[in-house]
Amino acid sequence: MMELVAANWWLFVIALIIGIAVAWWIFVANRKTRVVTTRRPDVLDEGAAPAQRNQALIDAPAANAAAKAEPAPTPAPAATASAAGDDLKRIKGVGPKLEKLLHSLGVTTYAEIAGWNDADIDRIDAQLGTFAGRIRRDNWPEQAKLLAAGDDGGFKAKFGAV
Repeated sequence: MMELVAANWWLFVIALIIGIAVAWWIFVANRKTRVVTTRRPDVLDEGAAPAQRNQALIDAPAANAAAKAEPAPTPAPAATASAAGDDLKRIKGVGPKLEKLLHSLGVTTYAEIAGWNDADIDRIDAQLGTFAGRIRRDNWPEQAKLLAAGDDGGFKAKFGAV
C-alpha cells in the first residue's frame, strides 16, 4: 500500500486540491446574496439641473386642464389643529421625510387630508415621487378623519396604536 501511495502521491495531491475547491464552491461561493431592487427612478435622483430645465413643462397646464377646472379641496369639519399644523406622522405610513414633503406641498392638517377627493389624491400622489401610491394603500383620508375628530379610540380600533 505504501508503495502505491509513494508512486502516485501527485494524484492524491490533485484529488485533495479538487476536493477543497469543490467544498469551497458548495459552502462559500454558492451562498452569495443577490439584491434586486424594484425602486422607481425619481426625477430628483438626477439632480437639480434637469428639474430646473423642465420646470416650464411641469408648470404648464395640461391640454385637457383648460376644458375642466379642478375644484379646490374642501376641508373636513373639526379643528384640533394648532397654528403650525398637525403632527402628520401620526398617520400610519407617514414618516419624517413624507411629513416634510407634505408640508412643502402645503398640507399641514388632518382636516385637509380628510377632505381630499379622488382628484386631490391623484394630484398630491403625483407629487410624492417614490412615495406614490401610499395615500390609497395606507388609507390616509380615513385615518385623518378620525384624527381630526379627535377619535383616538376609533383610530386605535381600526388602525392600531397611535
